[in-house]
Parts: sequence; structure tokens; C-alpha cells
Amino acid sequence: MNKVPVQREYFLDSIRAWLMLLGIPFHISLIYSSHVWHVNSLEPSWWLTLFNDFIHSFRMQVFFVISGYFSYMLYLRYPMKKWWQVRVERVGIPMLTAIPLLTLPQFIMLQYVKGKADSWSDLSRYDKFNTLAWELVSHLWFLLVLVVLTTLGLAMFRWIKQRQQASITAFFDNVTMGKLTLVFLGLGIFYAALRRTLFIFFPHILSDGLFNFVVMQTVFYLPFFILGAQAFVNARLKTLFITPSPWCIAGALLGFVAYRLNQHFGSGDAWMYETDYVITMVLGLLMVNVVFSLGHRLLNFQSARVTYFVNASLFIYLVHHPLTLLYGAWIAPAIPSNTLGFITGLVFVIGVAVILYELHLRVPLLRFLFSGKPQPRHTVPQTSAS
Repeated sequence: MNKVPVQREYFLDSIRAWLMLLGIPFHISLIYSSHVWHVNSLEPSWWLTLFNDFIHSFRMQVFFVISGYFSYMLYLRYPMKKWWQVRVERVGIPMLTAIPLLTLPQFIMLQYVKGKADSWSDLSRYDKFNTLAWELVSHLWFLLVLVVLTTLGLAMFRWIKQRQQASITAFFDNVTMGKLTLVFLGLGIFYAALRRTLFIFFPHILSDGLFNFVVMQTVFYLPFFILGAQAFVNARLKTLFITPSPWCIAGALLGFVAYRLNQHFGSGDAWMYETDYVITMVLGLLMVNVVFSLGHRLLNFQSARVTYFVNASLFIYLVHHPLTLLYGAWIAPAIPSNTLGFITGLVFVIGVAVILYELHLRVPLLRFLFSGKPQPRHTVPQTSAS
């Protein structure tokens, strides 16, 4: 175990927390967007649809870069088996905890809200299993993907460590955002071709929940995870991300326009999804520079308030989803204005989530279950998503 202290990356901690907490306005705006969700307002809002699409177009790509960065940092700190255990416990235990405590009650509630409770018995065994896979994993999918990526990291990170003096290091020593953009464009085309091939020859597998989470989502976010690990290894790559680039800002704006046009005019039976993945693969990379450079400038400091939300972000994210659906099903219909409903939803969901967070801190078992960390006695530690 390497006990050499690593300088705290306050801005990356903060960015990761903000990206996670952005899930709250994302899901609340989804109620009022033109996208079909579990609960929707009677009339969609154009600006909330635009806002929703903006968050969705880059948030998780940047998140997985940061996850790869911190995962490799911990990989160098622990023996391999200990590293895998620590990482899997920190993401796997909260995921397994949230299924019976959050997503299962959420699923039961939605069955009655959407009037499907009576038709459950008519489904085949596979349809029941697949429905549960989609609904019980739900917004926890990124934790499942992190478990898979961590397991793959046993081989990937060992390879990265062994190759630090080889050709891959030479590539990153001379890399530019232009070269990386071409690489990620190629990866996006590869992923689109993979999905189209499955759509042609095995169309039903794309509707399988576990296959989508374990395989498709993992394959898509794998390059971002590896990129994060390389950013920890290679100082030049990290500097490239935290240095503001007008070209990245311009490219990200064009990428989002392309994303929005594809969402508006694309057809699901045509190439809409494949085009979407190519765009978001490149857009996600460009937004790494935009978000990292902005975060490095504005968030690279220690603050008690920021630390509080960094520690609380995972718990708040886990509980916000059922709270959002509860709000959308029974409170939002009573508010005629979409904008007022969105603001009210933010206040309601965040307020209740923070109260629940404070309550759970006072129960050692819940602190452990929602953090995956052993709890020392006689203390009230904070949870963390690291």
C-alpha cells in the first residue's frame, strides 16, 4: 500500500459532486420536457426541454473521466485486490442498498400511477425479469457500470502502469485536443456501427435491461474512464483539460446544436441513436475541457459548504429520483406554470433529500449502507462518492 499523500484535487471533487447533483434539475426538467417519461406535464416547455438536453448531452461523459482519474489514483495507493474490494464496496453497497429501499418502492408506486398494476400478471417470466432489471436498476445504472469498469480495471490499470514508458505515453506526451477529437470521433463511429449491427441482427437484445447496462453502457463510457486514468498518469493531458480552449467551447456549442437537431428531427427507426452516440462521444470529450477548465478556475478551493455537498452528493442523488417521481405524480399537476413547477420541484426534492441525508447520518448502519465505508464508533462521519 502506497501511503504517500496525494495533493487534494478540490476542483475535481466539486465537479464530480455538481455533476451528480445536476441529476436533480435534469430529472425534474424531464417532467416538463417534450421527452416521454414516467410522469409528464400536460404541455411541454421548450426551454426546459433545451435545458434537459444540455445536461444530458455531456454530464455522464465528464463524470466517468473523473471516476477514471480517482480510480487510478486509488489503484496506486492500494494492492490490487484491496483496491478492487474498496472500489466495489463504495459503489456496489450503495447500489444494492438503494434497490430495496428506493427503486423497488418507486417501481411499485409507478405501477399504480401508470395503471399497469393489474397487467403485471399477464407478462411472461422474461418480461417480468426484464422490466425489473430496467426499473430496479433505474437511475442506479452508473453504479453498476462503475462496478464493471472497476473489474475491467484490474487488467486495464495494470497494463497502463506497465506501459507508462511505452508508446502510449509517447502519444499522450504529444497529444492535442484535435488529435483526441479525431480519436473519439472514431470511437463514436465504432460504437454506432456496433449498435446498428445489433439492431439489424439481434434487435431484441437492445431492449434487454441488463445487456444495456452491463455491455452497451460500459462500452460507451469505457474510453472516458480510461481517459481519466491517463489524465492522472500524464501531466500534459491533465494540463490540456484544465487550460481554457476557445476551440473546445466553440466545438461544444456546435456539438450541442447538432445533438439538439438530431433529437428534434431524428427518427428512432433510422440512424437517430447512432448519430446521437457519435455526437455525444465527441461532445463529451470537448466538454471535459470546458468543465475542467471552468472548475479549476472557480472551484479549486476548500470550503465547508462545498465539502458538505461533496460528501452528501451520492446520497442526495440516490434519493432524489423517487422524490422527483412522487413530486411529478401528485404535486406537479396542481401547479399550472411549468417554470413555477420546475422551481417548486427543485425546492421540494432538494429540501427533502437534505433532511433525509441529515437523518441518515445519525444511523450508523445507514451511513455504511449508503457509503460502502466501514463506520468508526462514536463519530458521525460524512458519506463520500469517491
